[in-house]
Amino acid sequence: MKIVVLDGYGANPGDLSWEPLERLGDLTVYDRTVPSELLQRAEDADMLLTNKVALDATAISSLPKLKYIGVLATGYNIVDVEAAANHGVVVTNIPAYSTESVAQMVFAHILNITQRVGYYAEENRRGRWSANPDFCYWDTPLSELAGKTIGIVGLGNTGRATARIALAFGMKVLAFTSKSQQELPAGVEKASMDRLFQESDIASLHCPLTDTTRNLVDADRLRMMKSSAILINTGRGPLVDEKALADALNTGVIYAAGMDVLSSEPPRSDNPLLSARNCFITPHIAWATFEARTRLMQIAVENAAAFIKGTPINCVNP
Repeated sequence: MKIVVLDGYGANPGDLSWEPLERLGDLTVYDRTVPSELLQRAEDADMLLTNKVALDATAISSLPKLKYIGVLATGYNIVDVEAAANHGVVVTNIPAYSTESVAQMVFAHILNITQRVGYYAEENRRGRWSANPDFCYWDTPLSELAGKTIGIVGLGNTGRATARIALAFGMKVLAFTSKSQQELPAGVEKASMDRLFQESDIASLHCPLTDTTRNLVDADRLRMMKSSAILINTGRGPLVDEKALADALNTGVIYAAGMDVLSSEPPRSDNPLLSARNCFITPHIAWATFEARTRLMQIAVENAAAFIKGTPINCVNP
C-alpha cells in the first residue's frame, strides 16, 4: 500500500513518530499541501491521510487508485463523503481523542477571563506589584465560579466532560441536548436554547456545525444574555456570527468571550474579534495537547491497519 499524509505537521510537528504508520506500507509524509499540489502528490496513493487538506468530489474522482481517506480529526467536513462512497473509497475519522483536552481548554478560557492570571503575571514582570503602595492590587473584575450557571450547548463527549468539571467547581449546569432529562448526568438540567442563553453566566458551545447551527449565536441570541455573561467557543467557528459578537463585546451587551476557533483559520487580519473588547482568542489548540495528539496518531494507525486487514473501523461513510 502506498500511503500519503498530506499535512502531517499539524498533528505531528516532530514530537511524535510516524514509524507505526510506516510499518503498514510505503509512506510519504508532507508537512503541508496546497491545493495546486494535491493531485500530483496523491495520484499514486492507495491511502490518503489528511487533517485540513480538502478532498472534494473533483479531487476524489481524479484519483482512481485511491481506496481510503483517513481524516486526522473528529470532524470530516473537509471530505465529500458521498463522492467517496460513490467511488468505493472508505473514509474514517478519529473519534473522541481530544475530549478531556477540549474540556480543559474551556476552563482555561473561563479561568483566564474570571481571574486574569496571565495579565497579572505580566504586570508583575513589569514591576507593578513591586511599586504598589498596597499589599495587593486588581483592576479587572474577579469572580467566583461556585454558584454560577453554565449553559452547555450540545452534550456529546466534550459537553459531558465540560459539565463534569463545572459540577466540580460547584456550578449549576444547564444543557441544550436532544437527550431526555433521565439520560443526563446527575446535576445537569435539560433546558431550552432560549432559557439557556437567558439564565447562563457562561455559555459554552459543543454542538456540531450544520445548516441549522451555523450562526447559532447571532445578535438576537447575544441580546438574550446577561451583560455580565461569557461566551466560550471551542466547537466550530461558524457557530458564531463574529461581527455580531464583536459588536456585543464592544458595546457591553455581554462581558467577554473565549474563542479557540474562528470562521476562517488562520483568520483574516480584519476579523472583528481580533480587536474586540474582552475577546480572548487561542489558535485552535484545544485538541493539540501532547496526550491528545498521541491518541490521535495511535487511532489513525489503528484505522489504517484495520482497513488494510479488510475490517475498517471508525468509518463515516457507508
